[in-house]
Amino acid sequence: MRKLLICGFLGLCLAAGLPGTTLAQVEVGFGGVAYDPDQPVEVTADGLTLDQTTGEAVFSGNVLVVQGDLRMAAGQVRILYSDQTGRNEVREVVATGGVLVTRGADAAEGSEARYDVETAMLTMRGNVLVTQGTTAVAGDRMVVNMRTGNGSVDGRVRTVLDTGGSE
Repeated sequence: MRKLLICGFLGLCLAAGLPGTTLAQVEVGFGGVAYDPDQPVEVTADGLTLDQTTGEAVFSGNVLVVQGDLRMAAGQVRILYSDQTGRNEVREVVATGGVLVTRGADAAEGSEARYDVETAMLTMRGNVLVTQGTTAVAGDRMVVNMRTGNGSVDGRVRTVLDTGGSE
């Protein structure tokens, strides 16, 4: 019985701007269970700046955002609010400064992450590496629907395929 094992590596040459863009579909459901956006969100950081005129909160220094078993670590996290309904509701979360998103044994890392609350779309950019067990895919950008776990990695995608041949 042959077992197909997909494992990758960091793909440091991604930033070199090599021509040709490829697209890889990945399942990045982070833990294999449905994401629950109604769970409370806990944020810890070294500092917090609030700007009432822009409707923005900026957490800085060793930021950790936790919602259930979903975790995001970054150097800085900006929370953008929407005032369309008369209530200040979170519209978008923007993390920068080396972002790591984990859920269970699954992880994704990159330079920047944007999460659109309404659409539940997570977009990571900048030398993105997605790992799920022995599977790893690297690329320039990853987009994940947090409700379904479906996503894509694009921008000179790199992975290694193990065909199960003799060792």
